[in-house]
Amino acid sequence: MANAIAEAIVELAPVSVPADEVVSDTRDLLLAIASSEVGPGRSPFPDRPATDLSASALLVNGQGQPRIGFEVVKEFASADSVDLLCAFITWHGLRLLESAVAALSARGGRMRVITTTYVGATERRALDRLVSLGAEVKVSYETRTTRLHAKSWLFRRASGFSTAYVGSSNMSKAALVDGLEWNVRLSNVEQPHLLATFADTFENYWADPSFETYLPERDGERLAQALAAERGGPTDLPLELTSLDVRPFGYQQEILEALAVERQVHDRWRNLIVMATGTGKTVVAALDYKRLRDARSVDSLLFIAHREEILRQSLSTFRHVLRRGDFGESFVGGVRPTRWSHVFASIQSIAQTDLADLAGNHFDVVIIDEFHHAEASTYRRLLDHVQPKVLIGLTATPERADGLDIRHWFGGKTAVELRLWEALEHGYLAPFQYFGIHDDVALDGLTWRRGRGYDVGDISNVYTGNDARCRLILQAVADKIADPGRMRALGFCVSIEHAEYMARRFSEAGIPSRSITSRTPDPDRRAALRALDDREVNVLFTVDLFNEGVDLPTIDTVLFLRPTESATVFLQQLGRGLRLSNEKPCLTVLDFIGAQHHQFRFDLRYRAVTGATRRGVERDVRQGFPWLPAGCHIELDRVASQIVLNNVRRSLTVPRRELVAELKRVGNVSLAAFLRETNIDLEDVYRQSNGGWTSIRRDAGFARSAATDDDAKIGRALGRMLHVDDPERLAFIRKAVVDLQWASVARDPRQRRLAAMLHFAVWGANEPLTGAEHALQRLNRNEDRRRELVELCDVLRSRIARLTPVVAAESAVPLRVHARYSRDEALAAFGVDNPGVVRQGVKWVDEEAADVFFVTLRKSETHFTPTTMYADFAIAPTLFQWESQNTTTERSPTGRRYIHHRAQGSSVHLFLRETKEADGALGTPPYLYAGPMTYVEHQGERPMRIRWHLDHALPADVFHAARVAAG
Repeated sequence: MANAIAEAIVELAPVSVPADEVVSDTRDLLLAIASSEVGPGRSPFPDRPATDLSASALLVNGQGQPRIGFEVVKEFASADSVDLLCAFITWHGLRLLESAVAALSARGGRMRVITTTYVGATERRALDRLVSLGAEVKVSYETRTTRLHAKSWLFRRASGFSTAYVGSSNMSKAALVDGLEWNVRLSNVEQPHLLATFADTFENYWADPSFETYLPERDGERLAQALAAERGGPTDLPLELTSLDVRPFGYQQEILEALAVERQVHDRWRNLIVMATGTGKTVVAALDYKRLRDARSVDSLLFIAHREEILRQSLSTFRHVLRRGDFGESFVGGVRPTRWSHVFASIQSIAQTDLADLAGNHFDVVIIDEFHHAEASTYRRLLDHVQPKVLIGLTATPERADGLDIRHWFGGKTAVELRLWEALEHGYLAPFQYFGIHDDVALDGLTWRRGRGYDVGDISNVYTGNDARCRLILQAVADKIADPGRMRALGFCVSIEHAEYMARRFSEAGIPSRSITSRTPDPDRRAALRALDDREVNVLFTVDLFNEGVDLPTIDTVLFLRPTESATVFLQQLGRGLRLSNEKPCLTVLDFIGAQHHQFRFDLRYRAVTGATRRGVERDVRQGFPWLPAGCHIELDRVASQIVLNNVRRSLTVPRRELVAELKRVGNVSLAAFLRETNIDLEDVYRQSNGGWTSIRRDAGFARSAATDDDAKIGRALGRMLHVDDPERLAFIRKAVVDLQWASVARDPRQRRLAAMLHFAVWGANEPLTGAEHALQRLNRNEDRRRELVELCDVLRSRIARLTPVVAAESAVPLRVHARYSRDEALAAFGVDNPGVVRQGVKWVDEEAADVFFVTLRKSETHFTPTTMYADFAIAPTLFQWESQNTTTERSPTGRRYIHHRAQGSSVHLFLRETKEADGALGTPPYLYAGPMTYVEHQGERPMRIRWHLDHALPADVFHAARVAAG
């Protein structure tokens, strides 16, 4: 190339080129550049691995191949920084790399290591030496499960020739030298998107609080205890007070956030929390109490449980969370409190107390564990007496087999339920393998009541005595269970007669079984559970949930022998087998599926397990559930798959005629009452084909006025407003359409922006903003739609499930952090008068001196696209990586504005959504306003990859969706 340039110059201006200035044509490859300032003599070049930096390879420590350990050492020599992710690190493995690590540190390079205490294989002295060599080390002390199995190296080079190793080799002698290890060597030259994924995922893990910074002088003894505990078998570490705060896991944080919404938005201070056993109900309760106490809202506590062991563990948990070793007093087994400020009492001790000596409002907070016991006389006596500021019930099983509903203590409502899929992803529950099996029983002709399901007597008659179905169930057990004689199973039946019939038939088939129902005396029930644990029986058949709950971690099989539409009941029954146990690799779930009534909802159960939308469930069923947590599997046989798929597709839209028939049945009621009485989703009312609430009322004969020319357009617009969860905005809309006189007077800039948001939401982005008053008058001429909007605002406010703080009350921008907005609504809030012309995902708003970013996290719903999946993602709840447009450079006016926005006085705002695909026919999904953010750093250009610090931490569920890896 140099010679070609010289020749071109000669042609343009004839000159002679000295022979010694012509580059020799040796066809050598330039491998490195070194500074000539290092001194006389030949410049030292770093050692190179045997595999070219631009090439990929599979290394198996085989004959004729370089050892993985040899290659790793050579990779260190030219790396600018090194990231290592591995399950364990040993002394003999580190010795092979010690000089390379030291040399990296000496030349100013950085090494980061993430490891675990898995099976106690890591050696403390190896980590101590790594830290002394200058490496930064983080450790996961989670000993119940192994979250980290990856073994990977990333060697970063500023030259762009970065490389990575992904495979089976930990940092041990066997793995690096002579083990039968397989490792793929990746090159940034050939697979840049794979190395980008590696780097982004590593950053995600590095920011995860589950991986804690290791400092030998501070953490050495803790590490030694954790490793010793693991070598003796997985167990929980002793709970001890440390200088570290207890941080909630993501799903626990979601529950805490939901509790805050219940109290601060809906003014509900009596709340029931439903969480599967083993997922940390007591930790959530302790963190919630700490938050209330820190806010100076409460300062006294009564914690009730029915077993002394639970009380001891709970008191220890609270002391750990509050970091106070003297917190709380016990009231159990003859031990009585003296101060009566923070009491952990058994219900038996309370039962023997004269409550007249204890004022009803003595305790600010009352927490009752295993609240499904609450209908017992001892609990009812206490609950009727106490009048705390805050009442919390904790349970895994709110439904009782005796038909009593404990929710009446909480206004008939469950405040929050565990999001199952995240607990599974973290490994806090046992993975499950679910098999949906067609049972050749048609139920579609039975009587059905929406919200109530089938008549129990009718369906019991179909199942009880059905020997053909029973033979099919027995065959499925034989096919799917390795040794039915060693399984510990629960079978959920439709009635007592059905449970007794199944127990009899299984026992006759050589699988010892019993039934447990409301007819079963308590001693027999306890004996049956012991017999199941001892494998004297293999199956217990029951109706719905056990009266006293089931704390039996060894349950390894669940049989769904009845159609269960309720997602809550399905999760609770599934949860009976999700407790972790060393005796089971996973939970086996056999679900027997027949043709159902067309109003039956299969999608509810699969959405509860996967977290998918209705549209997402349809895709999952069709594709075979490809996006499940690690270790989990859902498989439907051919006939069951078609039944479920057809049912899910029907659920995507409820026909208008059915909605009209339901309204005629319940009468001329409000929208909220209709939804409550029929158990119909609000989204079903507003599917485009249904026309909204007013259209349904017209068809039912309850509308007050005829449709206007704008009626259909307004109906579609209201269907696009179901995302509104900003209380300030809902209050404005309601007042504007109720009080016409108030709406016509002059308003402040913030209210004018709210009026503009309503205008574009109703009339569309291409409708000129000719004046808020005109738009409101046009809306209010549609009397029935105006009333509908008022009712819709009330329903939407009741559905608010997130706290939405105001960024600045005095600002003209009427947005709330973590509320949801369409792009047009968001732009109108920033004063953009013509949001319809904005087509890109970025917008500079000169009037507000603000950059506004709209980010869709999943670029494609159809396929996994590794080259685009990780352009924009959350590294931590307050750290977000965003990729600019392809034309942006760091020296361009736009790039400089991003980098120097604080100095220039401009702001940057982030809006997020998971996908752009509509759920059904409700229009484009809205964005969550993540709030303002500030520049941290960037890499590259065209595009720039910029890291931003969010002023407000992302909600736990949003962070879970926005991070690269949710493990």
